[in-house]
Amino acid sequence: MGRSRSRRPAPDLDASSPETRRSSAPSLASATLPRVWQGIGYRPLPDPAAARALFDFAAVAWPSTPLVLAWGAYVAGVRGERLVGAVAAERDRGDFLLHGPVVSTDDGPDDPLEVAAQLLAAALDHATALGATTVFARPQGLDRVWVRFGFIPVPEVTLPAPLAARTGVGLYAWRGGSALWTLREAAAN
Repeated sequence: MGRSRSRRPAPDLDASSPETRRSSAPSLASATLPRVWQGIGYRPLPDPAAARALFDFAAVAWPSTPLVLAWGAYVAGVRGERLVGAVAAERDRGDFLLHGPVVSTDDGPDDPLEVAAQLLAAALDHATALGATTVFARPQGLDRVWVRFGFIPVPEVTLPAPLAARTGVGLYAWRGGSALWTLREAAAN
């Protein structure tokens, strides 16, 4: 039996370029719509400072610079809604640095990793709508979540100077959910 000589066409690497991702970005209005997943509500935080207690509880540093986006995860309870998770980001041009996600496990959701993933999905949609080229994040023991969304480990020097000098060891970066990019591409943008 002969083997087929047909080959799969080469992937279109230009399809994952930052320009293509920006043109297919969701509108800001649609990216910031509240969401519900498995009984937990996710929405932008009108006052990001409301999440500060969660960051303190998780021993994650609160950013000292102005935030460009912040999302919260809420569960309904006997006494009303309660914030159980949050993620926030600061920005330098097209580069965003995420802080969090942090999720409280005290009387909170059954699957905190899924809550973190849902917060990350919302933050990525929001950042993309704001024109993000690269989104950076600290590992925080969430490697499974970062990899699930296409983040890859990158050296600390990749972080732009205005976003550098933050606490944390290790760095992940995301460019449209594809690991098909190089640091050379990131440096050119």
